[in-house]
Amino acid sequence: MAPFLPSDAGDMIEMQGFGPSLPAWHLEPLCSQGSSCLSYSTSSSPYVPPSHCSCVPDRLPLRLLCESMKRQIVSRAFYGWLAYCRHLSTVRTHLSALVHHNIIPPARPPGASGGLTKDVWSKYQKDEKNYKELELLRQVYYGGVEHEIRKDVWPFLLGHYKFGMNRKEMEQVDTVVAARYQRVLAEWKACEVVVRQREQEAHPATLTKFSSGSSIDGHVQRLIHRDSTISNDVFVSVDDLEPPRPLGPEDPRPEPEQGAGAGPTGTTMVEQQSVEFDSPDSGLPSSRNYSVASGIQSSTDEGQSMGFEEEDGGGEEGSDGLVPAAQVSKPQAPSQKKASRAGEPEAGEELAAVCAAAYAMELLDTVALNLHRIDKDVQRCDRNYWYFTPPNLERLRDIMCSYVWEHLDVGYVQGMCDLLAPLLVVLDNDQLAYSCFSHLMKRMSQNFPNGGAMDAHFANMRSLIQILDSELFELMHQNGDYTHFYFCYRWFLLDFKRELPYEDVFAVWEVIWAARHISSEHFVLFIALALVEAYREIIRDNNMDFTDIIKFFNERAEHHDAQEILRIARDLVHKVQMLIENK
Repeated sequence: MAPFLPSDAGDMIEMQGFGPSLPAWHLEPLCSQGSSCLSYSTSSSPYVPPSHCSCVPDRLPLRLLCESMKRQIVSRAFYGWLAYCRHLSTVRTHLSALVHHNIIPPARPPGASGGLTKDVWSKYQKDEKNYKELELLRQVYYGGVEHEIRKDVWPFLLGHYKFGMNRKEMEQVDTVVAARYQRVLAEWKACEVVVRQREQEAHPATLTKFSSGSSIDGHVQRLIHRDSTISNDVFVSVDDLEPPRPLGPEDPRPEPEQGAGAGPTGTTMVEQQSVEFDSPDSGLPSSRNYSVASGIQSSTDEGQSMGFEEEDGGGEEGSDGLVPAAQVSKPQAPSQKKASRAGEPEAGEELAAVCAAAYAMELLDTVALNLHRIDKDVQRCDRNYWYFTPPNLERLRDIMCSYVWEHLDVGYVQGMCDLLAPLLVVLDNDQLAYSCFSHLMKRMSQNFPNGGAMDAHFANMRSLIQILDSELFELMHQNGDYTHFYFCYRWFLLDFKRELPYEDVFAVWEVIWAARHISSEHFVLFIALALVEAYREIIRDNNMDFTDIIKFFNERAEHHDAQEILRIARDLVHKVQMLIENK
């Protein structure tokens, strides 16, 4: 039977891109022998008809076209397979470090369906052989922690305690941490006395300088230029526009004097700093981000050699506090003076005079700047949450100042209070919250401007969505190209703290901490991608650009379904693990 092709086959072939269309008469059967005539060819070319064939020579182009189509199809299949292999190699090369290679199913196993409950935890405390560490972490990863035992479990998740410690070992850790916290607290409070005294002395001199006819605008411009290298406000909150709550009568801190130091609403932070911290007799340094060990210089005004030396921690593990080692004419060191007179409020002025001789001007300027930033953030931190009464805000300030005192080279960055606040709410213990916050900041500090983790987060997010959801990636690329994922900045900076209500923050944080040991040390990436995937239909249907998506997620803050987001995140981890294993 002669082969048959439809009359529009030429048009179909042309649309597929395999060659130009042929005239219709080329596609009709022209030989009674059909396609078998070419199979008996004895020539070197399979397309040369035998001598006995009566085929019309016009039949030959169709055969050539079919063979060309066959070769192109095979070629495209081969190159498609090659592209897939290269793609898989890229996945394994660039994303293999984002997840653990032991595949974790996204669904909850039977033993972890209810998370870490009070019964399971009490059974573990009675006999550690009942549950292994990974078993407990798996339960946290799939179901979170029951709220009643969060105060006991979180120190283990954050590294304050180690799994397997007995009660005596835990008490020893608490004793060391408590001693360290009290020592650091006393050190920075003694320095604060000097800072406040300098502020009070600086106000009248500053007012005199301003009233003498000098240009205020020029002074502010110099301060802006000088402080341009140290500004570390990483994002602006709407709370910035609201005045801070007045301090309680029990607050021992002196109020800033009215006048040039307390500018009207809308005064920039630089202007406030210029009045509060700029001493008329010693200008501020050009940069306050310096190393405490090497940044303290001698005070030329006093003609004395001052410095810092590392205090012997007395065997305390992890003690890295720095205390002043003054070479002054006093027979007793300032640190000893502080210790001996800590309980004498009437000796405050004498203590301030001694400390003023010990602390270098650069250190006092740095402490003053950080105290100003901390006070500003503490007073507006979660002011609507029931826990943060004025006494608890003062506790929050003490813990925050203690941490910053030990990390003056980094200083306080806006957002640190947001990370400390939930820890204090759950733990309700100053020493414990201080220790857990220090452990948390070992990871989170890399997200702040002095670290380099944020750029890595953005690059990994781009790779993940390009591989796991190429359609959404193309949409984001076309609508203004916001595949840089800068709209995720606040998510990574605060571990989604401002995106969720407090109860959901607790649940998400403990899953992130457990995921480091179970599925991924970068689980925050998958939570961020899950937030985007949860609203992909809305993003797609509305063709959102960069401005739209920022506005959308700001409006959706504290209205997300946290458990659904965590489920999607676990699914995404599983997909990447399956891609790496090529299953």
